[in-house]
Amino acid sequence: MLHRALIERAANARPHNGSPLGGDTAVLGHDRHLSNCPALVLNADYTPLSYYPLSLWPWQTAIKAVFLERVDIVATYEREVHSASLDMKIPSVIALRQFVKPSEFPAFTRFNLFLRDKFQCQYCGCPDQLTFDHVVPRRLGGRTTWENVVAACAPCNMRKGGRTPAQAAMRLITEPIRPTSWHLQERGRLFPPGHLHESWRDWLYWDVELEN
Repeated sequence: MLHRALIERAANARPHNGSPLGGDTAVLGHDRHLSNCPALVLNADYTPLSYYPLSLWPWQTAIKAVFLERVDIVATYEREVHSASLDMKIPSVIALRQFVKPSEFPAFTRFNLFLRDKFQCQYCGCPDQLTFDHVVPRRLGGRTTWENVVAACAPCNMRKGGRTPAQAAMRLITEPIRPTSWHLQERGRLFPPGHLHESWRDWLYWDVELEN
């Protein structure tokens, strides 16, 4: 186990004039900016804690967790943390040592509703001007639940008004259901972030054909 002062120094290090870090700690290696060196966090079963948003920790948090023996390093960047008593590549993939059991059902929020519906209107498929619509209007006794609320673009929402889909002659693309957390994680896999480090790919997309 490393000395606590070393843990804190590595965890609290900040860039100074581009490359060197404050104190006697420096980051060496390739020219990847430190802000572009997050660690992908896997559960103890080596599956991502979350797909959307992707479970990422800043490099300082990842290194501190390594020193505190809360995670194992799975893969690293080429950049290194270097001090008088430490030479360590920055982790790019880490795995928790203790399994975190996910909740069976996600919270009923606007974001999770949009994720369930793939960020598209459930009447026309448009991804723009998204809001939400009560399938059975509240004035007709419709409740604000997973099973009665869908993502809808503003034009479709206005067109439907206070009517049911049948009354408005508007067919739902998919009937609304209460999703499980696994369901939303699978949805999240459809929306990868703009950048995926090569060391992350084997842990994010289990069904991708391996390259020769």
